Amino acid sequence: MATARRRRSRNRLKPPVEPRSGVELDDIFQRLRESGRAFDEERLRRVYEYSLAKHGDQMRASGEPYVTHPLHVAYLLAELGFDEVCVAVGLLHDVLEDTLAERDELRDEFGEELARLVDGVTKIGRHAYVQRNEVQAETFRKLILASAEDIRVILVKLADRLHNMMTLEHLEPESRVRIGRETLEIYAPIALRLGMSRLQGDLQDLAFYYLYPKQFETLDSRVKEKLKIGRTASRKISDRLQKELAEAGIEADISSRLKRYYSIFSKLRRQGIDISQLYDYLAYRVVTGSIRDCYAALGVVHQAWRPVPGRFKDYIAMPKPNLYQSIHTTVLSDSGQPFEVQIRTQEMDLVAEEGIAAHWRYKAGRETGTGDHNIVWLRQLIDWQQEVDDPRAFMSALKIDLYPHEVYCFTPKGDVFTLPRGATPLDFAYKIHTDLGHHCVGARVNGKLVPLKTALRNGDIIEIRTSPGRVPSRDWLSFVVTSRAKSKIRNWLNTEQKKRAMEIGRRMLERELRKHKLSPKKILGGQRLAKYLVSEGLASNEDLLSRIGFGKLAPRVVLDRVLDAEQLAVEAEAPGALRQAVAKMLPFGSSPVTVRGSGDLLTFLAKCCNPLPGEEIVGYITRGRGVSVHSVECSNVKNLLYHPDREIEVEWARQDDEVFPIMLSIETEDEPGMLARLTEVIARLGGNIRHIEAAAPEPGRGQIDVVVEVRNRRHLEKLRQALRGVSGVREVDRRMGGVAG
Repeated sequence: MATARRRRSRNRLKPPVEPRSGVELDDIFQRLRESGRAFDEERLRRVYEYSLAKHGDQMRASGEPYVTHPLHVAYLLAELGFDEVCVAVGLLHDVLEDTLAERDELRDEFGEELARLVDGVTKIGRHAYVQRNEVQAETFRKLILASAEDIRVILVKLADRLHNMMTLEHLEPESRVRIGRETLEIYAPIALRLGMSRLQGDLQDLAFYYLYPKQFETLDSRVKEKLKIGRTASRKISDRLQKELAEAGIEADISSRLKRYYSIFSKLRRQGIDISQLYDYLAYRVVTGSIRDCYAALGVVHQAWRPVPGRFKDYIAMPKPNLYQSIHTTVLSDSGQPFEVQIRTQEMDLVAEEGIAAHWRYKAGRETGTGDHNIVWLRQLIDWQQEVDDPRAFMSALKIDLYPHEVYCFTPKGDVFTLPRGATPLDFAYKIHTDLGHHCVGARVNGKLVPLKTALRNGDIIEIRTSPGRVPSRDWLSFVVTSRAKSKIRNWLNTEQKKRAMEIGRRMLERELRKHKLSPKKILGGQRLAKYLVSEGLASNEDLLSRIGFGKLAPRVVLDRVLDAEQLAVEAEAPGALRQAVAKMLPFGSSPVTVRGSGDLLTFLAKCCNPLPGEEIVGYITRGRGVSVHSVECSNVKNLLYHPDREIEVEWARQDDEVFPIMLSIETEDEPGMLARLTEVIARLGGNIRHIEAAAPEPGRGQIDVVVEVRNRRHLEKLRQALRGVSGVREVDRRMGGVAG
C-alpha cells in the first residue's frame, strides 16, 4: 500500500509554479546586482545571520530548516527588483511572529525603519486567543494600514504568500483549502491592484491547483491537447501578423501567450461552457516603440481580420487604476475562431507584467516618482477604515474594493471618476462627497432621470440631485457597492440608531429606578455607577444606556451591581416570578448554542446559513425572538455588521450526536450513473440525504442540489472533498440558505 501511494505521488501533476532549489544569500546578492540596486552586502549578511540565529533549529512542514523560507522570500523580492531594505525585511519577516525576538531588539540592532516594516508584516494575536476570523480580519486591517504608509509591507507579504503557496503540498488538506481560498480572495486581488499580473497569475494558478486538483489536471491535459492541434494555425496567425505590420512600416515584437489556467477555469464556470467551446485561450501580444505605433498597429489588425463587436477596450486612453495600459481587441481568424490581440509599448508591457515593481523607486526609505498612483486605493481605505470598529466589516469592505472591474463615469463638467462595475449613481455621489450622498434624492444619467439603484456603464455622464431634507435610508445598503458608500451610510444609520437606543435605555432604567423610589439623576451621576462603567469597559453613561436600549443589558443587572441591599428592598414587582413564568413558556437551552456569559437567553440557528458546530459563529439580538446565530461566512452577516450594537458573543454549547441539514450544490458532467455514484459516497461517509433534486440545465452539464445531514464542519469538509473526487464532478459548493425538509 505504501509503495502504491508513493507511486501515485510521483505520477501526480506538478504544481504550476515551483520554488527555486537551493537558494543561498549569494543568489540574492546576484539578483540585486542584476537589477542595478545598490546594497550593503555586509549589512544584509548581518540580517541573515540574525534571522538564522533566531529561527535556530525550527523546521518547516517540508522538513527543511525554517531559514530556507525567509531566504526564498528575500530572493523573490530581489528578483522583482526591490531595494535592499525590502530584501532585508524578507529575511526578517517571521522573527517577531515565530521567535522570541522583540520589536525593540530589532530596532536597536537594525534601526527603526526595518523594525517598523517587520512589525507591519507580522500577524496579530500571537499571544492571545481570539477567533480565527477575527485574527484574519485584524491582520489584514493592520497590513493595509501599514502598507498605505510604506508599500514595501505588502510587497513582502505577497512574496511570503507566494513561497508558502509553492510549498503548500506539505500541509494538511484542510490547511491547503483555507490558505488557498484566502489567497484567491485577498492576496491575488491585491497583486492585481498593484499591477503585478505575473505574481497575481502565479498565486491564482497555485490556489487553483490545490483547491481543485481534479479540475486542474483535466484542464491541463485538455489545454495541452488543444495547443498540439492548433499549433500550426497559431504559427500562421503570428507569421501573418508579423508580415502585415512589417508592410505597414511598424516595428514590433510579437509573441503569443497561453491564458492562465485559473483565468480559463473561471471563464468556463462563468459562461457554463466546456473547454471545447473556448477559442480565445491564446492571446497575441504586439509590443511597439510608441503610442502612435500602437494605434497604427490596431488599424492593421482590424484590416487583416474582422473585429468582434463589443470586444474592443482602449486602456491606453483610459488606464486602469493600477496604471495598466494596453489596447485589447478580439478578431476572427480565417477559420472563424476568435483570438485576442493586445497592443502596447515596451514601457506599458513592463508595467503590465510587474506593476509597481516596474517603476517604484526608493530614496531614504521614501517613495518617489510615479509609483504613488499605484496605491491610491490604499490611501482611500485610510479615509474610511477609522470609522469601522468591527474588523470583519473592514474585511468585507476590503473584498469589495479588491474586485472592482472598473467603469469610467463623468460629471457634467467632464471630471472622470473610476467606480467598480455595478456601481450606482448613489455610489457616484458618495465618491464625490459624503454630504452629496447623504442628501441625494435622484440622478440624471446622460440627461435622463433614473432610479438611484441603476447600474452605471462606461462613459455615463451623471448629475446628482439633492435636497437638504433627505437623509440616508437603510434600503440604500442593499444596492450600493462601494466600501465608501456603505461605510458612510452605515455610520449615519448607527449614529441615529444609537440615539434612539439611548433614549429607550434611559426610559427603561428610569422606570426600574422608580420601582425603588430612587432619583434617576442622582444614581446616573453617582460614584458607584462610574465604577461600574469602568469595570464593564464602558466609556460613558451613553454607552450604558445604548446597551440597555439594544437589549444587551437588563436594567435589573445594572441595579444589582450599583445599589445596595437596602435600596433594592423596595420593589413594586417580583421579577423572579415573572422570569420563572417566561422560562416555562420559552424553550431556553434547546439550542446547541449559548450566549457567552448568559446561558439562559433564547438562541436559534439562522435558516439563511444553517451554521455547523466547528464553524465560527456570531449572534444578533432580534426583536422579540431572542438571539439569531449565523455563520460568519453568511452573506447576511455583512448587513448585520452595520448594527454592531446588536451583536452578542455566542458559542457552541454541545456537539453530541445531533445532526444539521445543509444544502450542497453539485455541478457535474451529464453522465449515466452520476446520481448513484454521488449518493454512494454520501452514504459511505455517514451523511443522511433528506432531499435531492437533479436537472440538466444545458447539454453536457448536470446540476444536483442535495440536502444532507452532517455532524459538524469537519464532517462537511470530508464529504465535499470526497464528492469532488468523483469522476465527472466539476464543483461542489455549500449553498447558504433555507433547506428543504
